[in-house]
Amino acid sequence: MLVSVRLFAGLRERAGSARVEVELPENATVADLLAAMELAPRSCVAAINREYADGRARIAPGDEVALVPPVSGGDGTVRRVRVTGEPLAVADLSASVRDPRAGAVVLFEGVTREVDALDYEAYVEMAEPKLTAIAQEEAARHGLCAVAIEHRTGTVALGEPSVLVAASAPHRGEAFAGARAVIDRVKAEAPIWKVEVDGKDRRRVEGDLPPT
Repeated sequence: MLVSVRLFAGLRERAGSARVEVELPENATVADLLAAMELAPRSCVAAINREYADGRARIAPGDEVALVPPVSGGDGTVRRVRVTGEPLAVADLSASVRDPRAGAVVLFEGVTREVDALDYEAYVEMAEPKLTAIAQEEAARHGLCAVAIEHRTGTVALGEPSVLVAASAPHRGEAFAGARAVIDRVKAEAPIWKVEVDGKDRRRVEGDLPPT
């Protein structure tokens, strides 16, 4: 079967294309795909139909398949999740998590530092559901009243925010712990990548593979 595979960040750059076609046998696994593309088993993680998949996962005809290199809620708890090329509005996100039950609101703002700009790329169709799941899970774990996350794509200049996390809770301890847990997981799990831009120099920032 012929499988269309989406590529991101360093994989896209090396292939010179955002998508490649790979011929695989019926009932092929993710491990088979990586072998066919001559990629080491831990050099990237596969996503099938926008869910991370391990090497044993089978690929069916018509599946949406993507290779993710290392990355740098319905009850009303998740107030906003957005991956966007537009500038982020700090005050709006903070206001979105205010709640009558909350005595504390914590806002984390990640900004570009030390270089002229950061250039972000995201697998948006997968990133937004992943951010929503992170917000839901950490809200339940830390007893948060509300959570909101926004992340930029495209070029983010020195001093401008690239990611915002807002969390509210009855008390400051839960709010601080919940916001910290959310941003730590966003950095580790969301399929979002960045390149440092300093004058004419561009350096891709590599990280760790997300968990499967």
